[in-house]
Amino acid sequence: MREFGYRRAHDVSGAVALLDGDPEARFLGGGTNLVDLMKTGVERPALLVDVRELPLDRVEPAADGGLRIGATVTNSDLAAHPEVRRRYPALAQAVLAGASGQLRNMATVGGNLLQRTRCGYFTDVSSPCNKRDPGSGCPALTGEHHNHAVLGASDHCVATHPSDMGVALAAFDAVVSYETADGPGEVALADFYLPVGETPHRETVLPPGALITGVTLPPVPTAANSRYRKVRERASYAFAIGSVAAALDVRDGLVHDVRLAFGAVASRPWRARAAERALTGTPASAENFAAAADAELAAARPLPHNGYKVTLMRNLVVAVLSELAEEAAR
Repeated sequence: MREFGYRRAHDVSGAVALLDGDPEARFLGGGTNLVDLMKTGVERPALLVDVRELPLDRVEPAADGGLRIGATVTNSDLAAHPEVRRRYPALAQAVLAGASGQLRNMATVGGNLLQRTRCGYFTDVSSPCNKRDPGSGCPALTGEHHNHAVLGASDHCVATHPSDMGVALAAFDAVVSYETADGPGEVALADFYLPVGETPHRETVLPPGALITGVTLPPVPTAANSRYRKVRERASYAFAIGSVAAALDVRDGLVHDVRLAFGAVASRPWRARAAERALTGTPASAENFAAAADAELAAARPLPHNGYKVTLMRNLVVAVLSELAEEAAR
């Protein structure tokens, strides 16, 4: 690890000012991803601006009846918050499914959204990688890719986004707030991550030097009957090979509202809007749940060794929605 400067910010404007105009500076939250990447040489910041002491560590009611989550709220505090557990249970479950207890105690909401892919070629600086070194190639296309993307990828990158939390936030139409030297801004999570296309190194729409200040969840009554299910290769502390955040409102046997988002299948949390459209207004049955999953996964373009994800996700959607439908009928 090369030498770097360290500054501790005490207010939002001061933090943004410290990064303004310095492309080699980075904000430091819990450091659970950034520090790892510094150790491997993927990230080489000249300056770290510690934002952990900023007044962004609360979960509060939003004016419209939703919840406002500060960017430095730890994953542990988010998962334990009573309003999150009551109104958005899939979000609490998603956070608890990620990492270990020790890491959740350190990791922050803002940092979670900005974590980088766990693709082995990206984290190995001796390998080419278009995300790390634009134009160098994507060896995962013909190499190790069993846990790579089947949706929304391109010939330039097939890596997946590793966040569990982001999948639940995507299902509930979260909005990301940020601060720049020019003032505050906000963007829907659905538009926060850029498509891979030909520029996989450009991951979000955040302006240079922007600091995430929080995430707002709108009031989503359907979210009270929600669930996050994660499939992984070992029982704990492993990234997903497929995950689903789902919420379901069934009335008189028909799907009145449904929210679906997939994880570990694309470069960003994947909102399954085709599946939602296919389900809305139809009987809440396993057959219709499967048909809706097929409608979403029709766009999948698996590589030779990750086609199993299509079947896995189909089965996962059916299982989770069936459980939610049974609960709604009680």
